[in-house]
Amino acid sequence: MKRVTAFLLVMIMLFTSVSVSFAAKSKDPTPTAEPIPQPTLSPDAPEYDKEHPENLSPDQLYALSAVLMTQDKGEVIFEKDADERRYPASMTKILTVLIALMFVDDLDETVTVSQTAVNVPPDSSTMYLKVDEEIRLIDVIYGTMLLSANDGANVIAEAVSGDIPRFVDLMNRTAETLGCINTHFVNPHGYHDDNHYSTARDMAVIAREAMKNETFREIVGTTSYQLPRTNKQRARTITTKTEYMLTGSEESPNQYYYEYATGIKTGSHSHSGYCFAGAASKDGVDLISVVMFTGRKARWADTIKLMNYGFSQYVSVTPVDLYNMRPIKLSTSNYSTSDPDNGEITLVCSPVGENAQIVTTQSDVNRMADNLRDYVAFDFRGDLQAPIQAGEEIGTMTWYNDKGEPFVYSLTSSRSVEKRDNAPKTIDEIIAETYADPNPFPPFNFEFVLILFGPPLVLIGIIAFLVISRKKRSGHKMRAPKPVNRYVK
Repeated sequence: MKRVTAFLLVMIMLFTSVSVSFAAKSKDPTPTAEPIPQPTLSPDAPEYDKEHPENLSPDQLYALSAVLMTQDKGEVIFEKDADERRYPASMTKILTVLIALMFVDDLDETVTVSQTAVNVPPDSSTMYLKVDEEIRLIDVIYGTMLLSANDGANVIAEAVSGDIPRFVDLMNRTAETLGCINTHFVNPHGYHDDNHYSTARDMAVIAREAMKNETFREIVGTTSYQLPRTNKQRARTITTKTEYMLTGSEESPNQYYYEYATGIKTGSHSHSGYCFAGAASKDGVDLISVVMFTGRKARWADTIKLMNYGFSQYVSVTPVDLYNMRPIKLSTSNYSTSDPDNGEITLVCSPVGENAQIVTTQSDVNRMADNLRDYVAFDFRGDLQAPIQAGEEIGTMTWYNDKGEPFVYSLTSSRSVEKRDNAPKTIDEIIAETYADPNPFPPFNFEFVLILFGPPLVLIGIIAFLVISRKKRSGHKMRAPKPVNRYVK
């Protein structure tokens, strides 16, 4: 009996020990992240018709805040509570990377990862940098954007400003310079802080400024990148988190892939919801969109709705396109009587150098075409006499963009116009014949004699006639009267 009791006591102790040990091992050392909210559409929202994107209404977006603007001028095309303060989450990294591109001359320089840089909240997205890791700054930038790496954002901040607080101050000053009056940053990566906020409009302004930078466009347009080997890690390939830039596979195509997408940055946490700042280009029209506090998949759906709406409203044209809507026709003189159009020619417009791009609404395109002389300067040559050859330049057209830069276009004849047979020679033809004549003197013939001596002889004859006539009159006046015999004897 004692043996049985002892055995039971031992088993109880072992079970208790195993339970305590299991409990200790299964305890999660990191706090569980709060769930990210997923907004839904209002039950009263009209059904979205993708065949008619021009009919988009704010209620058809999951996002609580959204904005769409043109890349070139920043004209707002669509908005929904665009000035409501919200948390930008990792969209913050757009400005972080932009500042790095603005202030660092050599992006290939090697930086050393500090303990402070890797000290990020446990539920952060990272690129798994290690303390004392030596890595090129450009590789950190790619990792920060493609993986939304908070540790990478910290490394960028220290590389640019020396420490994170001074970099954050630079971020706020830069945002203020861009006109973002409803924005304040506390860190370079966007992890939640009540004083770290922005608006859809301000984030679109920042994204638009970033997309002006060629290197930035190249980075955010990249879907995968090869991180080279460092002193702490082997080489590895990273892939973007921006789903609307990924095609998927043949077996599982991505329904949110957008063929016109050009970037740029996601963001998410429990306080911000899912966010996305996007860019797209189609037929010369470049757009920037921002959606804030939307759903995980809804951010792609919302962005595509906005982009399609923008492309339905805006078009990209050139001054040549505007001219061709109302081409200029001119009348010539000295044309052949057999000319089918009575000497009228249509001018063809073509760029002399670079062709300007004009992004505007279709209604503005029609208005500009109807009043083209209000937007361009025409310069035509004075002589429009036949003959005229097809392709011969008749004048020029000059377009000035918003910066006052001139774009010159040549206006040429669309066809040839023959000269009529009995048309008098033009001054240019006479000059050309004179210079082409090997004898600098005209031929000695009756016409030459008549032209050379005719006028002087006529003048001499007139003078002689006048002199003789005057002498006759003078002689008649001086003649003495014949005496008259008054007395008859």
